Amino acid sequence: MPKQDVIPDEILREALEANGQRFTEQRAAVYRFLASTDKHPTADEVFLAVRSEVPVISLATVYKSLETLVGCGLAVKLTYGDGSARYDGRTDPHHHARCVQCSRIFDLPGHLPREDLSALEQGSDGFQVTGYRLELTGFCRECAEPSSSEEREST
Repeated sequence: MPKQDVIPDEILREALEANGQRFTEQRAAVYRFLASTDKHPTADEVFLAVRSEVPVISLATVYKSLETLVGCGLAVKLTYGDGSARYDGRTDPHHHARCVQCSRIFDLPGHLPREDLSALEQGSDGFQVTGYRLELTGFCRECAEPSSSEEREST
């Protein structure tokens, strides 16, 4: 086993055991992929990426592995109003920016201070905040730039 895989596998093994789950090579492949990318892949994208490492893995196993990782706190599921979901291997405090045209998601550093969350909570008529997710929406650099065909048409 390559040395770079030892640390993610140990982190995974400990988290799974702490949550009463078994360590499997399929879960390990899914976790290694998520831990190695700064993208926010869909389950289908994870499936395509890990098939080279585990050719017999099914899409259903990938979905179950992703949900297990989320349940163990090793991944975050980013859900959207249209029912789609993407997965984030980063579990440290950070925000996201999502392009409304190409759907790419970018990580942004930062977190809201507890005082700001408390101030929001106080104005919420008894709502108890247990967490939050901040996502900026707009256009990424590539989508915000006019295409060369649009530039030609305007001249």
